[in-house]
Amino acid sequence: MALDGIYLYSLIDDLKKSILDSKIDKINQPEKDEIILTLRKERKNIKLLISASPRFARIHLTNYAKNNPIKAPMYLMVLRKYILGGRIVKLTQKDNDRILIIDIENRDELGFDSVYSLIIEIMSRHSNITLVRNRDNKVMESIKHITPDINTFRVLYPGVTYVYPPDSHKLNPFSFEYQSLNDFISTNSIVFDENFFSKSFTGISKLLSSDLYYNIIKSNSSPTRKEIYDFFNNFIFNLDKNISYNIYMNNLGLFKDFYFLKLNSLENAFSSIKYDDPNILMDDFFSKKDKQDRLHNKSTDLQRLINTNIDRCKKKSKILIETLKECSEKDILRIKGDLLTSYIYTFKKGDTKASLLNYYNEQEEYIDIKLDQFKTPSENVQTYYKKYNKLKISEEYAKSQLEKNNKEEEYLNSVLTNIQNVESYDEISDIKNELIETGYVRYKKSDKINKKNKTSKPHHFHSSDGIDIYVGKNNLQNDYLSLKFANKNYLWLHAKDIPGSHVIVASYEVPDKTLEEAAIIAAYYSKGKNSSKIPVDYTKIKELKKPNGAKPGMVIYHTNKTLIVDPKDFDKLDLNQ
Repeated sequence: MALDGIYLYSLIDDLKKSILDSKIDKINQPEKDEIILTLRKERKNIKLLISASPRFARIHLTNYAKNNPIKAPMYLMVLRKYILGGRIVKLTQKDNDRILIIDIENRDELGFDSVYSLIIEIMSRHSNITLVRNRDNKVMESIKHITPDINTFRVLYPGVTYVYPPDSHKLNPFSFEYQSLNDFISTNSIVFDENFFSKSFTGISKLLSSDLYYNIIKSNSSPTRKEIYDFFNNFIFNLDKNISYNIYMNNLGLFKDFYFLKLNSLENAFSSIKYDDPNILMDDFFSKKDKQDRLHNKSTDLQRLINTNIDRCKKKSKILIETLKECSEKDILRIKGDLLTSYIYTFKKGDTKASLLNYYNEQEEYIDIKLDQFKTPSENVQTYYKKYNKLKISEEYAKSQLEKNNKEEEYLNSVLTNIQNVESYDEISDIKNELIETGYVRYKKSDKINKKNKTSKPHHFHSSDGIDIYVGKNNLQNDYLSLKFANKNYLWLHAKDIPGSHVIVASYEVPDKTLEEAAIIAAYYSKGKNSSKIPVDYTKIKELKKPNGAKPGMVIYHTNKTLIVDPKDFDKLDLNQ
């Protein structure tokens, strides 16, 4: 991600305006590596999110609400003890690096005024949030403990003296001279390539370094050190004038990256959304990416289980199809048995073959039938009939098993689609409970806890015509909506021939606009959500039928119409949820 030191430099000015001289009113820890400070300033509440996530470490203002754990973690208890009610007096960035320090004034447990520093290190998997008491530089608590077993140079846990991460010895882009740059290049044998600026200056990401490199060589393929100095110095001098906050997306609308400047490498490869506020940009970008990442990690075991069972179904299907292919020759065995029966007196024990007229063939050709010389004519006849009957039974069994296997694979794909579309931990728990009920997950006593948790409800939208639209988040909800909740004259929609959610339009008469919106929703909550055109079937609830023994969410229907829509239009819909 492009959250480098120079991006943080541009962010700090905006944060200072918002949080300096604010009071810490609440502190929450919704994730094990993330805190949210609710600040009070000028009679307004401000939420400051600080994350030490290995992939999405960051700091920015947020408007998104998150559920908190039932039991407060120890780190949260320490923060509440020392800085709750405190006032933020200073916000600084260390040497233009990815280290921010928030100084907080508060009274300690003895009633004396103290200053505490919340030090945020935004360094991918080494990210951390540490509370330090200023008067003795003592660590009060750290969101991630680092012991001597992990790092011999630097430890972080309560009671130790805080030590900053090792200095990179790079130049500060906001305070360097030509001579210092020249000496740094010579001393460290820095080659002028696309990583030159990230190797030479603190806070410059490889993404920005590459963009700066290609910008300078466009006009000068072999710049001198003085020309490089002038170019970069001019870039830093005009930094504030060129700020342009953008999120870059691929052609499927998925967020790929962001930055506070226009970068040619991103501008040429992706489309973009422009923002005026860096906090809103980061809130939108990270809330989506971080949520997807955390939900993916939370559901990894379930996805692995489902994919394993899908692979099993595919292997079984391949075996059954091969069996059916072998069984397709059974009729030839029956014909040979019939011919041997008709001409039983024309061959005898000891013969190895019989050339007989095939009266089943219109051309009445002679065919050679292989015989066992150690068997009587009657025994040879029975051999062919036994082989025929065996293949006939195998074919019937294989057809039955293949149909059952295909339905199971269809169900597993629908569960996998539901997992990929989850938007909360509750939805993951619901899917796990569904898999317990269907026998894919072994029931444990600890799973009783899941049943006490709050279960998620179906998505509920209001169309632009004001009509209620309901969407199942899992197969149990799909069954409930389609078979219990919905009136028989309500409209039912589902992506055609692919796994997806059941969509119910709660109205007897459905306007064309609402129908199109419901179809887009059905396409979006399906396996084809990233495709361009998806056919969606729709029919009345009364046309649905659930076969006996069918898996959750599986229904059949015959009378329907089809509408083709683009699931990417979902983000354009004006829906109230």
